[in-house]
Amino acid sequence: MAGYREHISVSGLCGAGYGIAATVLMGFTPVQGALAGVMTWVAGMLPDLDSDTGRPTREVFGLLAAAAPLAMMGHLLKWGGDPEGAMLLGVLLYDGIRYGASWLLAKTSVHRGMFHSIPALIIAAEIAFLAYKSDSLAVKTLMAGGVALGFFSHLLLDELYSVQFTGVRIRLRSSAGSAMKFVGKNFLPNVVTYALLMLLTYAMLVDSGFVATPDVKSAPSFLRQAAEPLPPLR
Repeated sequence: MAGYREHISVSGLCGAGYGIAATVLMGFTPVQGALAGVMTWVAGMLPDLDSDTGRPTREVFGLLAAAAPLAMMGHLLKWGGDPEGAMLLGVLLYDGIRYGASWLLAKTSVHRGMFHSIPALIIAAEIAFLAYKSDSLAVKTLMAGGVALGFFSHLLLDELYSVQFTGVRIRLRSSAGSAMKFVGKNFLPNVVTYALLMLLTYAMLVDSGFVATPDVKSAPSFLRQAAEPLPPLR
């Protein structure tokens, strides 16, 4: 299994290449390319959110907590109403991820579980797509693609490190196949993962305009009445 230095170095190189390619070859602005590169770099450590060792967990949650408010700044400005409100929400988001989410995952997850899987890669990319506020579908896709690339670099590196070359023989360690998987050993994490995947996929299709939002006018009369606002009190 690859170590912390290997993962952060490889995802950093992937992020640099992705950001440069986005700017030079795909026509995005340097700021957009740089941000996509940073998200790629951070995403390269996301599978280790379930790590049972101290340093990777602290580092990953620290990077994620710092990157999330930056990626969601458009939403935070809208929800906060002004820069001060957005700043407060950013601090709360940082604390929630850095301390609350890390504590919850430490209690509920196991290392090399469904965080190391292809469905988790797709979920991470879809969250980035939905969280990044932009009127451009191409920009949102760029950010989601960076997260997917960084996440994939981690899974691929873990699989490569599970192969041992001993002379002319190739041996597979016990960890082989535990990163690039579609299902885990436990039933409940599989159900939760795929339920979240379907929910986020639907939300992303609606957000991108590929699926229309439900039309209230076509709903039954009792549902339309329930959706109507209450009359003002006199």
